[in-house]
Amino acid sequence: MIRRALALAAAAASFAPSAALAQQPPADLTTMPPVPADYAPGRTEWGDPDLRATYTLDMINTGRISFARPDAFGDRFWLTEAEFAQRLEAAQRSDAAYSEESSRGTSGLEAWMRAEPFARRTSMLVSPVDGKLPALRPEAEELRKAGRSSWVTEGRTYDWIDDFDTWDRCITRGFPASMLPFRYNNGIRLFQAPGYVVVHFEMLGDRIIPLTRADHWPAALESWMGSSLGHWEGNTLVVETTNIKTGDGTTRDVYRRAASPLNVATGVQSNNAIPVSDQARVLERFTRTGPGALVYELTYSDPAVFTAPWTARITWTRDDDYQFFEYACHEGNVSIRNHINASRAERREAAAGSGGRP
Repeated sequence: MIRRALALAAAAASFAPSAALAQQPPADLTTMPPVPADYAPGRTEWGDPDLRATYTLDMINTGRISFARPDAFGDRFWLTEAEFAQRLEAAQRSDAAYSEESSRGTSGLEAWMRAEPFARRTSMLVSPVDGKLPALRPEAEELRKAGRSSWVTEGRTYDWIDDFDTWDRCITRGFPASMLPFRYNNGIRLFQAPGYVVVHFEMLGDRIIPLTRADHWPAALESWMGSSLGHWEGNTLVVETTNIKTGDGTTRDVYRRAASPLNVATGVQSNNAIPVSDQARVLERFTRTGPGALVYELTYSDPAVFTAPWTARITWTRDDDYQFFEYACHEGNVSIRNHINASRAERREAAAGSGGRP
């Protein structure tokens, strides 16, 4: 997906003036200003703020912006000028590795970093203020550590589908994990109709968000993406989601498995197995801050799992030329069978090498 990321950077560069509105670093690098609210987006034919566009999160991933704040940055939300210069140097080295694309007039990662203030952030997390995820409760931490996934190789064996997580099995990346940057296929499209907003993912799934329904589903009804209700606060779309599929990544009953709210491929050491309780709740805010930028903020709380809520804030870059292709995850998906075959072969070799029967 690097070629897509390079193409995205060209679009980001073209939006430099609008991107600059997204979140300029303050003089005090230990403070996080509120999301700018002075941009007036266009209106839909029925009068709602117009969020309709294709957005991408590729550059956040390619730029190696961590989900949680690395210790080296201390209590700062923002990089110093010297640290940003180092990040730019790394981007230049990355761009140089794709000189063929650059020779065709495509700008790279450096262009996006110079245009988008989010590239100066030390992490996606903005709360707690230390930039770290709150601790899991002891019972939740035990479930996370025991979770089974292809992303957890040490001390794991694979024999059946219940040894794999929901993303391994091409079901879902989970929620709110699906809203966050990933290693590839980072496109998101927003559609609107009277009374609805639809979030279409390049990878696995869609969300239909009613703006007029008053109540969430009954407690017994759950889904991977939960029950979402939206409303407008000025030009910001605010969405509350409950009824997220409960469970954990440990049970052998695949129908009681949950999709972790955070994913290893987003840079979170989750084992893809952070449990989800019936208290899980997500509050999202979608704010256009310029023609080419949308600030997305989510607050996740699950008192039975995390010891405190946490909030992430990222900038989505608009690129209406970005193309979606079929994410045919199940077709030709040999990953599950290969993991099982390889795991069994390793155990046969280990048994033979130790004098046991092959």
